[in-house]
Amino acid sequence: MRYHTTIPLLLTLGFVSPSMALADVQGYWLSEEETAQIELAPCESGSDVICGEIVWLEDPLDDDGEPLRDANNDDPELRDREIVGLEMVWGMEPDSGREGRWSGGRIYDPESGNTYRARMDLADDGETLDLRGYVGLPAFGRTSTWTRESARRSLD
Repeated sequence: MRYHTTIPLLLTLGFVSPSMALADVQGYWLSEEETAQIELAPCESGSDVICGEIVWLEDPLDDDGEPLRDANNDDPELRDREIVGLEMVWGMEPDSGREGRWSGGRIYDPESGNTYRARMDLADDGETLDLRGYVGLPAFGRTSTWTRESARRSLD
C-alpha cells in the first residue's frame, strides 16, 4: 500500500526538479569584472530555456554622453543597438546529465563582437554562476564567474 503513494510522489518530484533549478538560476547577476549586470530569465514564458539581457552597465555612456552601442558587431545592421537591453545569452537548456548546468546556448561578447558556444554551472550555494564561452569544445574557452545580486541596479 505504501508503494501506491511513494511512486506518484517520486514521479512528481522528477517533474518539479527542473523548474526548481530554473528558478535557482533566474535573477540578476553581476559580471566578473563588476561592470555589467545581466538578468537571466526564461527566453519565453513557460520555457525552461534561459536567456540573459544586459540591464545595467557601470559606464553606459560613450565619450559624447550617448548610450554605448554594439559598435563591434560583425553585422553592420546591428551596430546601432544599445548595449543596455542587449540579449547576450540565449538558448541555455537544462543539462539532464548534470544538475545545476545549462548548456547548448550561446553568449555574445559586445566588446569583441564575437558569439561563442556557452554553458553555465550554478554553484551549490546558488550565489555564483560559472559561464564558459568557447569555440568548438569547452576546453577551448574561458570561464567567467558571475555573482548573484538581489535586485536590479539603477541606471542613474
